[in-house]
Amino acid sequence: MTENRTDREKMVSGVGEEEPGKIDDALLPELEGVFSGQQTVKKKKAGLNKEERAYRWMVRRKKGRLFIKKWLATVIAAFFAILFLMPIVLTITNSFMSSSEISSNYGQVFSTSDTGGKTYISEKVNLKFIPDMVSFSQYITVLFKSPDYLFKFWNSVILVVPIVFFQLLVAVLASYGFTRYRGRIKEMIFFIYIILMLMPYQVTLVPNYLVSNWLHLLDTRWAIWLPGIFSPFAVYLLTKFMRRIPISVIEAAQIDGAGEWQIFRSICLPLCKGCLCSVAILIFIDYWNMVEQPLILLSEDTMHPLSVFLSKIKNGEIGLAFAVATIYMVPTLLVFLYGEDYLVEGITYQGGIKG
Repeated sequence: MTENRTDREKMVSGVGEEEPGKIDDALLPELEGVFSGQQTVKKKKAGLNKEERAYRWMVRRKKGRLFIKKWLATVIAAFFAILFLMPIVLTITNSFMSSSEISSNYGQVFSTSDTGGKTYISEKVNLKFIPDMVSFSQYITVLFKSPDYLFKFWNSVILVVPIVFFQLLVAVLASYGFTRYRGRIKEMIFFIYIILMLMPYQVTLVPNYLVSNWLHLLDTRWAIWLPGIFSPFAVYLLTKFMRRIPISVIEAAQIDGAGEWQIFRSICLPLCKGCLCSVAILIFIDYWNMVEQPLILLSEDTMHPLSVFLSKIKNGEIGLAFAVATIYMVPTLLVFLYGEDYLVEGITYQGGIKG
């Protein structure tokens, strides 16, 4: 074996003992096979390189498309975010303008004719985000010189806070009943709740007025409180949420000897914490901006909330309206920012227990 290998090396290198540079004819087929195998390997490597380059090119192309899609989505989201934030920023910045500057910029919008009718805008409205000179005169008037606006603000608080609290209390008890005990009558009542929830408030406003008049509740806060406390909105959301709690969890608690009150207090309420906060935020924002109910059910201006004042802006109150609107936005922004995590948790919850 060693001698044959030495002879082959000498023949290939052309250093033979007998005839240098001459290769034995018997070894030609074997050498051709070796050379052809090396060429085949090279061809395979070249083919693999082509496939690898094509694959890498496809991966880069896919990554480029994903990058373009993400970039476009980010630009579109940023555009709409700026578009929706512009009124808020405009309101806050314009609240620091003087009365004369606000009247010169927006006076044409609220101008009236000599007979008291509205006039068309003959000039372009000047939307300014940066005041020429920062002035706190609007806030001084709202907070110190004229207490009517603060009274209306506290009217809003007095009307909205009881509605949020007692609507959640009624809704969580009713939702537990709809969840734990099924039946035709209960499903029919729940279906009526859904129909009432889908109706716009303007449809039920006249019946609410007639019932309030029959109960002698007109011009009292109970005319606002009672329809709000027994609204079907929170009942529907909490019922749908509670029905996603696994029945196995409740059955395990029953096996351990837990009663209905313990199941409600120790299982349903902790799991519904995110949903309760979400519903509370939505209820607060809805009733904080109510206008039709106080206008119809409360005839005295001293009982109207601040939202009614904002809906009846006059020409001389434009500057005050910006300051009042800024103050009126603070509670809703604080509530939303504080409960944002709970709002997301309540929407994305799929049932079950963590841990």
